[in-house]
Amino acid sequence: MSEQISIPFRFRGPPNSGNGGYVAGAIAERFDAATRATAAIEVTLRAPIPLDTPMTLTRAATRAIAVHQGETLIAEAAATELAIDIPKPPSFAAARAAEPTSPSFLRNVNPYLPNGTGFHPVCACCGFDTVEGEGLRVHAAAVPGFAGVAAAWRPHRALGSGAERGTDEELPLSIVWTALDCPGQFAYYVDGIRTGLLGRMTARVIRPVYAERELVVIGWREHIEGRKHFAGTALFDQSGALCAYARQTWIGRMD
Repeated sequence: MSEQISIPFRFRGPPNSGNGGYVAGAIAERFDAATRATAAIEVTLRAPIPLDTPMTLTRAATRAIAVHQGETLIAEAAATELAIDIPKPPSFAAARAAEPTSPSFLRNVNPYLPNGTGFHPVCACCGFDTVEGEGLRVHAAAVPGFAGVAAAWRPHRALGSGAERGTDEELPLSIVWTALDCPGQFAYYVDGIRTGLLGRMTARVIRPVYAERELVVIGWREHIEGRKHFAGTALFDQSGALCAYARQTWIGRMD
């Protein structure tokens, strides 16, 4: 059984391809609610993700999905288990105080966008040069006393799915996965290590996340195996409750 999936231009990561977290989350949304409620979803990205281009999504009988553009395999996904040790996050106030030191505010560090602001200026997750309400603007930074990075994030209402709860709107799964993306890479970058591109993300969302709330997103390093850099990320609500968590594999540079 096949259907179509397309990644809107606004959800890019690199200038000309999809943000890995958003793409993985958009694919995870295609699993049924019962599967998402009882399992994590693992998405492996096999090729750069085209923007505003229809791709074919095929479902297998064993809770698995494949995405192709023509003959090119773009991504594979499957339900799985995810066991991960999640550190206690810094407070929203501590993350906000550290925000000015985020790689999101660096100048002239991206060779593809030399006049841009930030490590990835137009990234849907961390990009500073995105339009408020379109980009998420998750600006993770090193926080004193925390072994990783954290972002104080108050999602714009426009990111909501329209499922209202009081004065707030629930964020779509794909937006939550996007928020979990870049903090894993930033956990390496603040220590002078550049990780390359997201190759795999396994995540689980365990409670709804709402716009216009004070949230904290964290990222931490796990270990390195050759060109593979493993990281964890997690998102907490204003009460400190864990809402979502992920393990990532970043593939590429070793410097």
